[in-house]
Amino acid sequence: MASVNRWYGSGASPRFELRLKALAALMFVALAAVAARLYYLQIVSTKQLAELADRNRIRTLRVPAPRGLVFDRNHRVLVDTRPSFDAMLVPEDSTDLTSTIRNLERYLGGDHFADKLAEAQDDGRSAFEPIAVKERLDWDQVVALETHQLELPGVSLAVTPRRHYPYGALAAHLLGYVGEVNRQDLAKLPDYRVGDEIGRFGLERGLEGFLRGASGGRQIEVDAVGRRLRLLGEVPEQPGRNVTLTIDLEVQQAAEQALGAQTGAVVAIDPNNGEIIAIASHPSFDPNNFTGGISSAAWRALAKAPDHPLENRAIQGVYPPGSTFKVVDAIAALQEKAITPATVFFCPGGLWYGNREYRCWRKEGHGDVALHRAIVQSCDVYFYEVGLRLGIDRLAHWAEQLGLGQRSGIRLGEERTGLIPSSAWKRKRFGERWYPAETLSVAIGQGYVGVTALQMAQLAAEIASGGIRYRPHFVREVVGADGRVAQSYKAEVEARINVDPSVLAAVRDAMADVVNGAGGTGHRAQLEHITVCGKTGTAQVVKEAQGDRVKEENLPERYRDHGWFIAFAPKEQPQIAVACVIEHGGHGGSSAGPVVHDVMAKFFELYPPKGLPAATKLQEALDAGSRANKRAD
Repeated sequence: MASVNRWYGSGASPRFELRLKALAALMFVALAAVAARLYYLQIVSTKQLAELADRNRIRTLRVPAPRGLVFDRNHRVLVDTRPSFDAMLVPEDSTDLTSTIRNLERYLGGDHFADKLAEAQDDGRSAFEPIAVKERLDWDQVVALETHQLELPGVSLAVTPRRHYPYGALAAHLLGYVGEVNRQDLAKLPDYRVGDEIGRFGLERGLEGFLRGASGGRQIEVDAVGRRLRLLGEVPEQPGRNVTLTIDLEVQQAAEQALGAQTGAVVAIDPNNGEIIAIASHPSFDPNNFTGGISSAAWRALAKAPDHPLENRAIQGVYPPGSTFKVVDAIAALQEKAITPATVFFCPGGLWYGNREYRCWRKEGHGDVALHRAIVQSCDVYFYEVGLRLGIDRLAHWAEQLGLGQRSGIRLGEERTGLIPSSAWKRKRFGERWYPAETLSVAIGQGYVGVTALQMAQLAAEIASGGIRYRPHFVREVVGADGRVAQSYKAEVEARINVDPSVLAAVRDAMADVVNGAGGTGHRAQLEHITVCGKTGTAQVVKEAQGDRVKEENLPERYRDHGWFIAFAPKEQPQIAVACVIEHGGHGGSSAGPVVHDVMAKFFELYPPKGLPAATKLQEALDAGSRANKRAD
């Protein structure tokens, strides 16, 4: 007992009392720290922390608006937007991201999910932002994702509007394609967000401001693994405006079917207002492959393909026009009074100038020939003589007046100008003077001269319209979701060529006989009951050496001539003008002529001229002409 008193009594050890005081002080400091932290959390930071808590529980999802539809002139859908089931991943909601990705690979197939996630995070997306790791899920994949939701924390199913091109590669160079915005876009375009689609090419790019709608938003409540529990609020999205084109779907299909596997382009235009009826370039591509993003490997394959499928040959392909240029010679020479329709030149099969012979395509020659027969039978020697009488500068002046060597003004990107040479151009380009012998080559559409298919379609349209050149356009109107017209496009006169009507009449008469007359080079474009006016062209790819001619079939394909055909119809009241170029196709009458025939046949089946047989009888006649052409093949 005494020992106990000694231990607890007033005579306790000073060391123990010191420890007890230290422990009390420590407990006081700890309680003070807890109190201060509670005060900070519940009083000072209560609003901020409540927001952070809500971010874990409440998500704001941006809802992209569907892009506007694109219709042909008869209101048939060419481009639409369809729902796509996409697998979305919010990295912050996944407790084990590696395991989630592994399960995605197992249930959805593929092994690219980690790469997609890394790319998205490189673009600066936050951990709370959904990332599309797989687009366009099929039904089995949708079921797998929903069934195994507990094994896929952070993964959800989203229904996203995706651009769709129902006809695949049809008119792809005109319609274009869309892609996901990148860092450069986001830096320049504050209204866009990561994951948005933007027009990259063609009218998708040119009319982006109309086609793109206004995004909406949804506020949703989620659970611990990111699953949606309920909708808290919504701001509806506003769809983009719809666009109606001047293109006719069936004529476009006819143009592309007629081109087939051949490399080239065809353009059909209304000579009365400049509306594009069809515009095709082959080889082409499927714009659906770009929707939702195209892989780097697929893009490189397209961009580096030897046949250049991304090139719009209708406005970017520049070719020597060959003998189609002879209508320019004729207009220029008649207008400048260098010749008259009765002027005769003798064609022995070639023209010696300087120390070399400039040949005519017909080895035995045409004999004495005046302008009409020179155009009908495409006599080279006649137009050599015309070129010498005109000189390069007067010839260049009229070619430029007729719209060659300059952009047409069509609202498509990267249109090329082509080239019409002159003495001033050569002096500036090469520092050399122009030699008269060079004019001989230009006069038959060779040498430095280069044109596009669109320019040649415009040339045919100008001759048809009496010298009026319209700005080519392919959009009729833009209409909002409320049915109101937001923008309409009318005919725009680019130029009125000051040409004597008798000059154009003489050229039109000759072009009619190119297709319909004896000895004409364009019989393959004939249509029964309709007078087609045309001009063939065969443009050399490599310069022919002196001596014996090399047969076309004995040349490698890349050295064979390009084939051209330009035409308009009917002669009396033209409704359509067409130009076609076939790369390495050989003679224009046999390669490009049938393409023009098929385009016009389909057009007049759909839009028969007044005073002609009823549509069914006209179609029978057109079909008969088509069968005759195939037998001639």
